[in-house]
Amino acid sequence: MLYLAYETHGRLMSPAREAARWALGSFGSALSASDMASGSNLRAAWELIERAGLTHVSPPFGIDHVRVGNRDLPVTEEVTLRTPFASLRHFRKDTDVAQPRVLVVAPLSGHFATLLRGTVRTLLADHDVFITDWHNARDVPLLAGRFGFDDYVTHLIRFLEGIGPGAHVLAVCQPCVQVLAAAALMAQGDNPAAPRSMTLMAGPVDTRINPTRVNRLATERPIAWFERNLISTVPFPHAGAGRRVYPGFVQLTAFMAMNLQRHVKAHLDLHGHLARGEREQADTIKTFYDEYFAVLDLTAEFYIETIDRVFQQAQLARGELVVAGERVDPSAIRRTALLTVEGERDDICALGQTVAAHDLCSKLKPFRKRHHMQAGVGHYGVFSGRKWDGQIYPIVRNTILASE
Repeated sequence: MLYLAYETHGRLMSPAREAARWALGSFGSALSASDMASGSNLRAAWELIERAGLTHVSPPFGIDHVRVGNRDLPVTEEVTLRTPFASLRHFRKDTDVAQPRVLVVAPLSGHFATLLRGTVRTLLADHDVFITDWHNARDVPLLAGRFGFDDYVTHLIRFLEGIGPGAHVLAVCQPCVQVLAAAALMAQGDNPAAPRSMTLMAGPVDTRINPTRVNRLATERPIAWFERNLISTVPFPHAGAGRRVYPGFVQLTAFMAMNLQRHVKAHLDLHGHLARGEREQADTIKTFYDEYFAVLDLTAEFYIETIDRVFQQAQLARGELVVAGERVDPSAIRRTALLTVEGERDDICALGQTVAAHDLCSKLKPFRKRHHMQAGVGHYGVFSGRKWDGQIYPIVRNTILASE
C-alpha cells in the first residue's frame, strides 16, 4: 500500500509538472525583456514546480576527463563485473602510468553511487578508481534471489578479487562496517586480494559511542516495527515486482526531516536565484538536488539486517558478527593499513563511531594506523567539498602511497 500510494501521488502531480514545463517552454522565449523582468518570479515558480518529484534512475557520473600532472586525460566508464544487485564500475584513463588501484565502496542507503561523484573525481588524478554501483532493488527480478548483509560483504570480497591483489579500499558511511568485515575475513583466509590499505570515512563501526539522532531512531523501536511500517512491496510493472523493499523515497523523507529548515531555505534560495537570473548559483543548488532526489530502493532483508546487526546489536563492535557462517575477527588484520576519518559536526555518524575500528584491529602495528578528525565539516563534508579536496584527500592519498 505504501508504494502504491507513493506512485499514485506521483501520477497525480504529473499534470502540474507538465503544465509548468509547457509554460516555461511556451512563454519563456516569447516574452519581451520587460515582460521577462516582471514575470521572473512566476517563471522561477514554474521551474520549481517542474522540478518537483523524484527519479529512480541513476544520474550519470559525467566524468569524461581528468587532469593528471600537466595533461588532461579522457575517462571511460566500463563495467568489469556485474551481479543482479551491483556492478563493479571502472573509470579507465588513457595512460600508461601505473597508479594505485582503489575500490570506492558507496553506501547502499537510498541514493545511487553517483552521490560520490566528487569523491571519485578527486581520487582519479592519482589513482586507478573502481566503485561499487549498487542496483535499484525495484529493478531486480525476484528470480535473482535475496540480497542481505552477508551478500553485501561477499560482494566486496568478490570485487576486490576481481580487481586483483594489491588494491586499496575506501568506504564512505554505512559500508565501513561491511568493508572492515570483508578485510577481516580476507585476512583470516589469507586471501591474496586482501587490500593494502583501508580508509573508513564517517561510518557506524560502533554505534554505541556518542549516539546521534539517527542511532536513536534505529534503536528505540523493535525490529518488528520497521518490518511492519517501513517495508513495502514493489508493484507492477517494475522488473522487481513482488520484491519486498525499503523504498528510497522513505529514506529520503527521513533524511530531509532531520534538516527540514535547511532544505526549505535551499529551495527559497533557488527561487531567488532563478528570479534574479543568477544561473551559476541556481545551477549549484539544482545539481545537488538532482542527485539528492534520485533514489533507489534497498532489499528489505538488507535494510532490516543492517538495522538489527549494525545499529541495534552492534555485532562487529561486540565481536559477535558472523558472515556466511564465519565469525569476523578484525584482530586478524595485520598487513592492511587503516585510516579512519570523522567530521567534527557530523550529525549522522558522530565522533568516536568510526575511530573505534582501531581498537578492533588490535594486532595491527601502530605505524599502520592513522586517524583524522576534520574540523568544521558535517557528514557530507567528509567526502565532498573544499575541505575534502584540500585537507582530507591529501591524507588519504598519502596513506595509500605509503602502503604501496
